[in-house]
Amino acid sequence: MLKDKLIVRDAVIGVIGLGYVGLPLVIEFGRRNFSVIGFDIDPKKVDLLNSGVSYIKHISSEKIKALIEDKKFIATTDFSRINEVDVIIICVPTPLNEHREPDLQYIINTCETIREYLKKEQLVVLESTTFPGTTDDVVRPILEKSGLKAGEDFYLAFSPEREDPGNKQFTTSTIPKVVGGYDNKSLDIANTLYSQIIEKTVPVPSTKVAEMTKLLENIYRSVNIALVNELKMLCDRMGIDIWEVIEAASSKPFGYHPFYPGPGLGGHCIPIDPFYLTWKAREYDFQTRFIELAGDINTKVTEYVIFKLMEALNEHEKSIKNASILILGVAYKKDIDDIRESPALKLIDMLTKYGANLTYNDPYVPKLPKVSKMRKYNINMESQDLTVELLAKSDAVIIVTDHSVYDYQWIVSNSRLVIDTRNATKNVLENRNKIVKA
Repeated sequence: MLKDKLIVRDAVIGVIGLGYVGLPLVIEFGRRNFSVIGFDIDPKKVDLLNSGVSYIKHISSEKIKALIEDKKFIATTDFSRINEVDVIIICVPTPLNEHREPDLQYIINTCETIREYLKKEQLVVLESTTFPGTTDDVVRPILEKSGLKAGEDFYLAFSPEREDPGNKQFTTSTIPKVVGGYDNKSLDIANTLYSQIIEKTVPVPSTKVAEMTKLLENIYRSVNIALVNELKMLCDRMGIDIWEVIEAASSKPFGYHPFYPGPGLGGHCIPIDPFYLTWKAREYDFQTRFIELAGDINTKVTEYVIFKLMEALNEHEKSIKNASILILGVAYKKDIDDIRESPALKLIDMLTKYGANLTYNDPYVPKLPKVSKMRKYNINMESQDLTVELLAKSDAVIIVTDHSVYDYQWIVSNSRLVIDTRNATKNVLENRNKIVKA
């Protein structure tokens, strides 16, 4: 019955967690004529969405407003309405705790809530990135406390999110979707679900394969970014520009894919997900040395940026203590407003401890409040207008996020010293003596 309802778009879709993963799903299901109920614990988000306003830069308010007006979407904090939906998609955070171990509290709490309202013939899909075995060994037992059995009374699946905020080349509907089911029937139902909104689905034999697939994707990036970050530091000592090396290597049409160094890893996936597998591997008496080494390098590269700053300030007979430092960009990557795990936050925290006087500018992030997105940091700052006066009075400007809206020639011309962590100044022709790559 559920499969038929999905095919004729008569099923009601429930999405738990209306963030960077959940909200794009809401839009895709809504625009394909499904009715969607979105669940979130944050009443401010719910109120904004119900008024047709998006709080995420790259997701337009017009799309949300259209769904609201067509009565295809409603957001709520009332989780009892789970019994009104046919499909429950879980899109909640999976951070690390202070010991860099998986923190599944959001998944566990969500599943405990679902259990209270779970009914027969519902499909539950976990999209949150996690270690292999979470769906079968953590989610399933909690849901089965309802008295219903997975594969018999309700269906259970895992399908990892593959969102890339700000990427205009790929959208939710065009990125292939990996789907793994607890059993064959669950896989069939889940695959049918995603086939309604995704151009290509990739069914795999189990939830564990799907969970591991997501980790492999992010570990691949983490390891390769660590490699170029390490080579960046080596090339600096050798007097070689790593960016010129990468550009030359990219001319090879086979056997090479370019990765780029930076001030540290950011985003909700790459800095976190590899450690989920590292933790799980200990259960099998296995040490993931490659993953741990990559994590160590990508963490230390932020310290390297500060070293380069100190070195450059010394050349100007300045100490980092009491120096006026301007951070350009606090989002974790260019042209978005997402600050999750951004290396800018660690830089700000470390520079504050060194006694620097900090300001920042980011056209997409007007405030750095004490919110859950910043988990490890207590930073309460507001973006300052980028003016000639602000640049001129700063002892150093650190380009942390290379937003496209920045005029880098103008920035360099009006600054005393520019620390460039992104090669953003590559096309700046004048005053290059002010630029230090880090």
